[in-house]
Amino acid sequence: MADFLLELLSEEIPARMQAKARADLERLFVAQMDEAGLKASGITVYSTPRRLALIAKDLPAQTEAVSEESKGPPEAAPDQAVDGFCRKNGVTRDQLEVRDVKGRPTYFAVINKPGQDTKEVLAAAIPAMIKAFPWPKSMRWGDQSQSTESLRWVRPLSGIVAILGDDLVACEIDGVTSGCETVGHRFHHDGMITIGNAGDYAEKLRACHVLVDHEERQNIVRDGAAKAALDAGLELVADEGLVIENAGLTEWPVPLLGSFDPAFLDVPEEVIQLTARVNQKYFVVHDKSGNLAPNFICTANIDAFDGGKAIVAGNEKVLTARLADAKFFWELDQKTPLEDHAKKLSNIVFHEKLGTVADKVERVAKLAEWLVSLEGNGFYQSSPGDTLHGEVSEAARLCKADLVTEMVGEFPDLQGLMGGYYAEKQGKSQAVANAIRDHYKPVGQGDEVPTDPVTVAVSLADKLDTIAAFFYEDMPPTGSKDPFALRRAALGVIALIQESNLRLPLTHALTLAIAYLGRILGADAAQKVNEYLSAMEAIGLDVSQEDFDKAKEAALRPYISDEGKADLVHKRMRPAVSAILDFFADRLKVQQREAGVRHDLIDAVFSLGGEDDLVRLLARVKALQAFVETGDGENLLAGYKRASNILKKEGNETGEVTYAPEPAETALINALNTAEPKASEAIEAEDFEGAMAALALLRAPIDAFFDTVTVNDDDPAKRAARLGLLARIRDAIHKVADFSKIEG
Repeated sequence: MADFLLELLSEEIPARMQAKARADLERLFVAQMDEAGLKASGITVYSTPRRLALIAKDLPAQTEAVSEESKGPPEAAPDQAVDGFCRKNGVTRDQLEVRDVKGRPTYFAVINKPGQDTKEVLAAAIPAMIKAFPWPKSMRWGDQSQSTESLRWVRPLSGIVAILGDDLVACEIDGVTSGCETVGHRFHHDGMITIGNAGDYAEKLRACHVLVDHEERQNIVRDGAAKAALDAGLELVADEGLVIENAGLTEWPVPLLGSFDPAFLDVPEEVIQLTARVNQKYFVVHDKSGNLAPNFICTANIDAFDGGKAIVAGNEKVLTARLADAKFFWELDQKTPLEDHAKKLSNIVFHEKLGTVADKVERVAKLAEWLVSLEGNGFYQSSPGDTLHGEVSEAARLCKADLVTEMVGEFPDLQGLMGGYYAEKQGKSQAVANAIRDHYKPVGQGDEVPTDPVTVAVSLADKLDTIAAFFYEDMPPTGSKDPFALRRAALGVIALIQESNLRLPLTHALTLAIAYLGRILGADAAQKVNEYLSAMEAIGLDVSQEDFDKAKEAALRPYISDEGKADLVHKRMRPAVSAILDFFADRLKVQQREAGVRHDLIDAVFSLGGEDDLVRLLARVKALQAFVETGDGENLLAGYKRASNILKKEGNETGEVTYAPEPAETALINALNTAEPKASEAIEAEDFEGAMAALALLRAPIDAFFDTVTVNDDDPAKRAARLGLLARIRDAIHKVADFSKIEG
């Protein structure tokens, strides 16, 4: 057994690529060893800006000998077939064995492979790993780069250290040969370092100011930055991503405290932090009051003889220039009112099929105004003259204005946030400023979910418009591809509705959102959509072409003169809304899975159709889950499935009870007469637990019915009547949920 060391030395590896490179190096090495039948007792992978390294513990000296068998043709086969089998397996005819296979003598090739020296395996594996390495970006270099077959690496590969035990593993790739020598710190050590074996690798490099363990460097950056702040009476603003990045930029990290002119603190804290972080990889700090302090912490890559004073001074100059630019943008942007910034949105294309950002903003504003005017939603109660309605309208029309500001042009991550600051500076109400700042939220799992009415209205409208627009133009997510982040937008809509307990009819909202695209209904879309939906509800959503045309004529003809646009309503609006509702159902299942809600129960409620109020739907699903996990629920589900299976097999031809029913039939009829109205009344009152309790009344009568009554009686009248009872059971249960979708 021996330990193996591999180091791949190169020019600087970008910090953002190092974590994946470590994982890829281990994965490729394990794959090569598995193929050879070798296994290490443990693998450690390191990275610095200039090297990737791997140490594999306890590799055997050689692979195990193996014996492989291959069945060939019968002994009586033509010579050509036998010779071909020999060539394929690398044996001669006299090396073949003859065995009996089902009474026929058959040739077998037995190939004994002796164990292979592990150094030989490694010598072949190292070039293969280097050639297969999946860098996100790579390059060729030198004279050999003229050939497309030459080696590619993230930066020019300059050295390979490969040692098994105390012995060199000799290999070569594109002129780079393996050896036992590497380099130390670029500034703290001259000359080469000779590595004896894997055991002394890390310590020899440490003596030359290189810490190969990335986790050790991260701890030094994290703890050193915190100590530097604490020593100055300050508190570090934690940033784990910046810790990892600084560790990836240095081989000998030394955190140092610097300062900048307090006058820059007039610029918002987020701008200063982003300027320091993105441009310079600096940490920021707070004072004892929790306010941003005029200080920063940089990470040097050398142990300077002056304690880092010159390094700090140089970094202070660079940061001052960056902050001066930020302050200039901050002051320049404020000279233009947000309303004037918003006018420039007409010059920015949102999507080639969906117009400009200005077009989107207008749609969002109309949809947000409708949301806060919607009666009975349990949250918004507003009319066009109310303050809420006015604030929503203003916030929606200004929510994207900061996209054309200098600050957001420099730092796109500040979109929304800067608009909120500029709104405050221009005297907008706090509700309007908050809505502009937070309307993108929530942007991911764990993100804050807004609850302020103005913010929620604008955020919902923005997300619903995006989803509706891309689905209407037939650009939904496919597989793992979601270029317009529609899944995230849908989860955001669900979170907003749940957090504020909004009673929002999604069908209506999505139909209106599509209408506001301006390609179907024109200006007075809200009124027209109301009439359109009313007409559809009067005849049901699933109707014949003839009935649909009549409803379309009645609802929309007074407002549409273009026949082509009228056809779009039928051919594109309704299918788009239906597809979006299915999409929301899928997203809801994903979101609720983490909350312990069963996906099949969501399907059971969605399958009823017409349920697009997510608050009501989830209340029904939770009541259903609690019910089906009880004994009554399990038995009722079994009875329902038995009834449904009989109806599927025997058909739905049913009749009335015109004979003297058996006691179990009478009991079931009485139970249905009691349970059906109770369940309907409970559902109407949104008392879903009560609806489940009403269904529970059917459990015992159904069990008794199946135990004592023959459904497929020879008497046609009895058979029809009993099938009718089964149909009543099914229909009564379907008022609560489609039990056919429930697993188990």
